[in-house]
Amino acid sequence: MKDVIRNIEAIIFASTEGIDLADIKQILQEALAIEVSRDELRDLIKKIETKYQDEDAVLELRYINNSYQFLTKALYHESIQQLQNHNNKRKLSQSALETLAIIAYRQPITKLEVEQIRGVSCDYSIQRLLEKKLIKIAGKADSLGKPLLYATSSQFMDHFGINGVRDLPQMKDIVTEDNAIGETNE
Repeated sequence: MKDVIRNIEAIIFASTEGIDLADIKQILQEALAIEVSRDELRDLIKKIETKYQDEDAVLELRYINNSYQFLTKALYHESIQQLQNHNNKRKLSQSALETLAIIAYRQPITKLEVEQIRGVSCDYSIQRLLEKKLIKIAGKADSLGKPLLYATSSQFMDHFGINGVRDLPQMKDIVTEDNAIGETNE
C-alpha cells in the first residue's frame, strides 16, 4: 500500500495544476493496473495530508477548487514571494517590456503589427513573453496567412495586480504638465 501512496503523492506533486480524484484514480489504473475506490483513494490522500502536517515539512497538501495540490506552507510565503519577484525582475529586457506594453494596449494584435509599431523584429521578445506566460495566443487573424493573435494572459493580470485591461494606466494618467513635450492646444 505504501507504493500506492507514494504514487499518489508523485502524481499530485508532478501535476502543474490541481488534480481531482477522478484523474488520480484513472492514472493509478493506467499506471499500476489497480482498482481503487473513491473512498479508499480519499483515505490514502488523508495519510499524505497527515504526513505533510509535520512542522519540518515546507509543503502541505491542499484541497482547492475540487482538486488536490501541493502548496508551500504560509510560513514560507514571504521567501517565495521574494524569489518570484527576483526572478521576474531580472528576466524581462527593455524590448520585451516594450513588446508587452504594445500587446497589452492593442490586444489582440499580430506579431507583424507589433513589429510595425516598434520598427524591429519581435520574435525573441514574443517568445520570452510566451515562455513567462505573460501573453497568450488568442486565436488567428482573418487576414492573409491567418497570423496568430496575441493578448495578455491571466498571469499578466496577476503579476501587475490588475483585474483587466481596463485597469491599465491611461495616457491622461501618465502625461502631466511637468512631463509634457511641446505646446498644448486649448
